[in-house]
Amino acid sequence: MHNDWELLELALRWIVLVIYLALMILIGVYYRKKSASVNDFVLGGRGIGPWFTAFAYGTSYFSAVIFVGYAGKFGWSYGVSATWVGIGNALIGSLMAWVVLGKRTRIMTKFIEAKTMPEFFEKRYNSPNLKTFSALIVFVFLIPYTASVYNGLSRLFEKGFGIPYKYCIIGMAVFTAIYVILGGYKATALNDFIQGIIMLVGITAVVFAVLGENGGLSSSLDLMGDVKDAKGNTGTLNSLFGPDPINLIGVVILTSLGTWGLPQMVQKFYAIKDDRSIKTGTVVSTVFAVVVAGGCYFLGGFGKLFMDADPKTGNPVEGFDAIVPHMMEKLPTLLFGIVIVLVLSASMSTLSSLVLTSSSSLTIDLIKPHVKNMNEKKELRIMRLFIALFLVISVVLAIITLEDPKTVISTLMSISWGALAGAFLAPFMYGLFWKGVTKAAVVACFISGVGITTVHMCLYTLKWGNLDLPQTIGGLSLASPINAGAFAMLFGLVIVPVVSLITRQKPEDKEHTEKVFECYLTEKAEKA
Repeated sequence: MHNDWELLELALRWIVLVIYLALMILIGVYYRKKSASVNDFVLGGRGIGPWFTAFAYGTSYFSAVIFVGYAGKFGWSYGVSATWVGIGNALIGSLMAWVVLGKRTRIMTKFIEAKTMPEFFEKRYNSPNLKTFSALIVFVFLIPYTASVYNGLSRLFEKGFGIPYKYCIIGMAVFTAIYVILGGYKATALNDFIQGIIMLVGITAVVFAVLGENGGLSSSLDLMGDVKDAKGNTGTLNSLFGPDPINLIGVVILTSLGTWGLPQMVQKFYAIKDDRSIKTGTVVSTVFAVVVAGGCYFLGGFGKLFMDADPKTGNPVEGFDAIVPHMMEKLPTLLFGIVIVLVLSASMSTLSSLVLTSSSSLTIDLIKPHVKNMNEKKELRIMRLFIALFLVISVVLAIITLEDPKTVISTLMSISWGALAGAFLAPFMYGLFWKGVTKAAVVACFISGVGITTVHMCLYTLKWGNLDLPQTIGGLSLASPINAGAFAMLFGLVIVPVVSLITRQKPEDKEHTEKVFECYLTEKAEKA
């Protein structure tokens, strides 16, 4: 009887999963003929409404990396105070990003006809070299982020279905490739909307179910207060600011401010229909982030009630990435099936955004300028080919890194976000508002963002040279790739204005900049 019940549980999970995957493929098939041009395939014809854009932004933001990797690791380290990361994601990563960047990004990118972030750098700063440089950065550093997405999903699938992670990774890549290659951005946007609804319902149900395992919220908080933190203190893991507020700030900066410089995030603003849509999208996106990000980090804060710590290291006995999957084991069968679809939804939406961003940058920014007479059909064909290529490379990297038990999801994501946002955030944001940004400042920021992240990775993560480097300073962890990424972003915000003030724009660059900024005057004139 027990075995029959287990088979029924497994059958229910498979039914939920198959229905979901079939729906994703049908959407891709439906939008195939509606994505005949490059503009349609990459940006949905710049006519995507507020709800679809807001959900596309949110689902691209929060993936299995957040739900499994970050929620588990930071919940373990900071306890319930990890919820501040979710609050930061909602207020800085969503609300402020939409308010500060949304309108100006839509207006300027439409005016200069930029479809990708590298193309924005070329047309805003009158420099094909900036386009090439930034496109290479996009391609290289989106790959480790993609690997971290696969990693998070595979951990949960192993728990729920007993499927080896290699097959989970390959299957996820194949299904994502089908609906992105077929339907482009429009298929991705509709899928993101459906996936977002699943995530909202799923994370809410999971939080209540997990808290119920320990007698509800009040009882769970009391139990967390009795658990010792890394320094052996009690009463910190259930406190407002937790045991380590200094390093918690680094996590908030990386995961919140980072979205301002990630190409797969800001390109959502390229595609939105109008100003009214931006106002609605701002509200929807922020509420989505409060529920999903806040729920994930709050949930992860109770991880120590579900997994024992290694007495020697203080780390979880099965590793950080196993915490959340372990918490899910006792969920009711149907709810576990929903959780599987939740994480799959979050992962596939992020993955589709990553591969579309990477393939469009490679095709539009690197290949097209060097191929004569490339028509739209050929451009789309090459773009679809690169989607497949990007997925193959990321699958291979994901399998290799998963073979190494030391691989932690949060490390892969931190390296990716640190390099991309460290390089792009400042020149992109300043470029929307300030005419005085120079090419030299943009190049300096590209170099510093990639350089800081790469050097830190080589010295601390890969430990090249086996140097005896300091690990902390004033309580701040120097070894943390998260803090390195946060520093790269903040350094870029300083270096761009400083270099711009000590270097000069050429007369032709000044003239070009004036023409670009006419976009805002044109917008006002059209409204008047």
